[in-house]
Amino acid sequence: MTSESWQATPTAPGAGSLRRQLGFWGTASLCVGGMAPTLAMSVTGVQPARIIGRAAPLAYVIAAIGIALVGYSFVRLSERFAHAGSVYAYIGSTLGPRAGFFAGWMLMCTYIVFPPVSVLGMAVFAQAFAAHAGISESVDWLPLALVSWVLTGVLAYRGIKLTARSIIVVEVVSLVFIGAIVAIVFVKLGLGSVPAHQGITTDVFRIPAGTSLSAVALAATFGFLSYGGFESSMSVGEESEVPRRMIPRSIVVAVAFGGVFYTACIAAQTLGFGTDDAGIRRFASSGAPLGDLARMYTGKVTADLLDVAALLSALGAGLAGVAVASRTLFALARDGLLPRRLAGVSSDTATPVVAVAVSMAVTVVPLVAFGIGSTRAIDAFFYLATVGILSLFVLYMLTGLSALKLVLIGRSGAPLWQGAVPVAGIAVAGYVLYRNIVPVPAYPFNLFPYIVGAWLVLGALLVLAVPAIAGRVSRGLGLAQEAPPAALAA
Repeated sequence: MTSESWQATPTAPGAGSLRRQLGFWGTASLCVGGMAPTLAMSVTGVQPARIIGRAAPLAYVIAAIGIALVGYSFVRLSERFAHAGSVYAYIGSTLGPRAGFFAGWMLMCTYIVFPPVSVLGMAVFAQAFAAHAGISESVDWLPLALVSWVLTGVLAYRGIKLTARSIIVVEVVSLVFIGAIVAIVFVKLGLGSVPAHQGITTDVFRIPAGTSLSAVALAATFGFLSYGGFESSMSVGEESEVPRRMIPRSIVVAVAFGGVFYTACIAAQTLGFGTDDAGIRRFASSGAPLGDLARMYTGKVTADLLDVAALLSALGAGLAGVAVASRTLFALARDGLLPRRLAGVSSDTATPVVAVAVSMAVTVVPLVAFGIGSTRAIDAFFYLATVGILSLFVLYMLTGLSALKLVLIGRSGAPLWQGAVPVAGIAVAGYVLYRNIVPVPAYPFNLFPYIVGAWLVLGALLVLAVPAIAGRVSRGLGLAQEAPPAALAA
């Protein structure tokens, strides 16, 4: 039996099985939705502009190369394995059951915070639309977030197929819209019909004089953050129709698309504001660079609609996040690492409904807590996003080690020299992680590495102090058998 035809054997009483119902575009939608490209382009470009000025687009070119090195490991592993537990199963099957549990533990940390990050993003841009459209300047974000939370939960509960279709629709709409704005900017730049008479120049891909390589590398780390979630399709290894072909291709498509789209968007923003000192200052000081650019080049109405596009992108990211979170809970519960009720699957929609419900319940907790604490939505967004990113890059390093072992022991069919690629990916992920910790960021961001570190230490202590965990992972993944089950076999 091949992994394409494998169906999980439920261990929860009365549980059903996940159902293979996603084609390629449905599978790929989770990768693109997980990255939330419109949302990412609305918030990430300012920091590279502050660090390396007009060369901000170069930071995204470097980030694309780096994330391709990281993504190679995910492609290699997803060609080999198909499992709802994503890196929990992949790392467990290569580095051993303890490493597998630890990967699942870190994956839970990531996807405890990513869904509320997306809901907060929806609230932020709903607030922005209300203000820019003249509806209200002081809309409380918590009610908006709760409405967004309900919408996300309803769509996620109805099944992975509806989730994927919803992501496709919202991302296509938002990407077409932002693509049109970028195209208009480039056309007006080419015609010279621009506010400050700036034009198109390749200087945006050249390091300004006096800029150190370490500054360029630091700027690139913000480009890496835009790719967070590119690997989301790995969680539908039991719901994609031909997972060992569709999932690797979806990752390649997402990374390639991101490289082109992100670079074009940041180039449009840099050129649109202007590459002289005054233009860079305008870009670097903008709170909403895409919106400001849209106002400059297309008018107020288009800029207002950009808020809606970013909101839709955040919805797509929320749906992808809940899909990954619930499938992770489902897989861990099926293997007896969490309460087995979480492995319950709806016979109608083939959705792990209990796991979805728990994921949504966990999502609403920080929303209410930050709302009661009068924290601004945009601040809460970055607080939780930082925690998720730190945890995610730990996972990227573990995945690189897993792929490296797969290559070195000759099971992947790849030449041994290809082990250099996972090593490079590990170095990239490690550097980005390092640059998010050193130098020590300002309060409260200096606290978040300790939060992730405490979660990491707790997971390590659990797997070392409770021998039963390794045994359950081994049995769940078939590692204790003479031959691995079809879920993990080549």
